[in-house]
Amino acid sequence: MPNTAPEQVSESRQTLHVAAAVIYDPLGRILIARRPLDKHQGGLWEFPGGKVEVDESARQALDRELFEELGIQVTAAQPFIQIPYEYPERHVLLDVFSVTAFKGEARGCEGQPLAWVDASELNHYPFPAANQPILDRISADLSVS
Repeated sequence: MPNTAPEQVSESRQTLHVAAAVIYDPLGRILIARRPLDKHQGGLWEFPGGKVEVDESARQALDRELFEELGIQVTAAQPFIQIPYEYPERHVLLDVFSVTAFKGEARGCEGQPLAWVDASELNHYPFPAANQPILDRISADLSVS
């Protein structure tokens, strides 16, 4: 369903709607990317994705962003978790998908460093605070399997 509603406003700040992906390779590793130093939360690692544009669903944004950023075409994805988060300087709404199949070889099309990481090793990388619920969910899923 397209994102046709105006961006949410809280304390005169707009909410940035983001589609992000926990991308798995055939070995079960997860792809993470390092944020550019000149961006919000620069230098930290993140799950790839980007802004949901007006008249675009979160899934459409995910497909577009992963193609633009990583050069991959998503062939299997399902909703993973949705996270509203308030930083002092901005509000974000993360629609996170689990991507289990894609075409192409992931590469940093925008020059960003990438790493394929075992899920149990994610805690060795610094992530933005908004990503903590994603890390917690991955960790919980590990303990169940």
